[in-house]
Amino acid sequence: MNNAYLGYSAKRVTQALVVILLTYVFTFVVVSILPGDPVTNLLRSPDSGFSEAEIQEIIAAQGLDKPIPEQLWTSLSNFVTGDLGQSMRSSRPVATLIAEVLPSTLILASTALAVALVLAFGIAYGTQFLPRRFGQGLLRGAPSLFLSVPNFVIGLVLIHAFGFQLGLFNVIDPDSLWATLFAAVALGIPVSAQIAEVLIANLDNEARQEYATVARGRGLGQTRLFVSHLLKPAALPVVTVIALTVGELLGGSLITETVFGRTGVGSLVQRSVSTQDLPVLQAVVSLAAVVFVAVNLLADLIYPLLDPRVKLLGEGRTAAATGDSTAGVAA
Repeated sequence: MNNAYLGYSAKRVTQALVVILLTYVFTFVVVSILPGDPVTNLLRSPDSGFSEAEIQEIIAAQGLDKPIPEQLWTSLSNFVTGDLGQSMRSSRPVATLIAEVLPSTLILASTALAVALVLAFGIAYGTQFLPRRFGQGLLRGAPSLFLSVPNFVIGLVLIHAFGFQLGLFNVIDPDSLWATLFAAVALGIPVSAQIAEVLIANLDNEARQEYATVARGRGLGQTRLFVSHLLKPAALPVVTVIALTVGELLGGSLITETVFGRTGVGSLVQRSVSTQDLPVLQAVVSLAAVVFVAVNLLADLIYPLLDPRVKLLGEGRTAAATGDSTAGVAA
């Protein structure tokens, strides 16, 4: 591990921390300037029964009577130490609310990513070695089809076909193995399209290289040629694409969880929006930003280690030694 890589890593980590900080500040400011104070609205509800003096006392206890910069500093300090505050509606710690629903969302997102990878690599393999009319036609058009169909439509079709018609899973038990699998399929199909498009384009490029022609001339089988020679260099840019799809998996879980009736982070956000539970919303958005930035940071850090064609230049920039644009990573 040379000094160039250490310098590059330090710069990328610093940039990631700045992005997370700016995201939290932006979210806090937006929440603070929204019209209407959910705490005051809740306390002044005719059903609350609080007097004006009691309302002011509660607002002071929440720190909402302090200047915005002071509120921001307190909130940011608590966030760094893991204190996400309390829900305005349930008066429970936000960290507890998120911890209760996070495992369901992580299982759904990770399964959806696995489904997306299997579909993408299967489609990419078929475009290289199936007969031309199938590989060049139907399979190459599959990613465009996957992107054009919303995941909630896919979910409804899967529920009707495999839930109601075939009875493979019970719609009133959304956390069962089969229900989770089909929910992951609905979420993973659109994601697989992006991965497949990048993989197909890079496989086409690698298949035209001289080493691939020599391997075919020596009688190397299609599967061995694909696995041993074409897949690794073609799949390297997929690392970046996978990192970028994390945001889509997290965002898409809201719709998918609603369609399949799952209780996860998406349903928690939905309830928080409808009840104006701003501490929960801010915590979820901030944690999603942390996950998204961390995954992309990891991709940036491992890419130069995986691809020997990448050379780290000064100021944390990277470039391909071969001049191949797909081999570079922007800092």
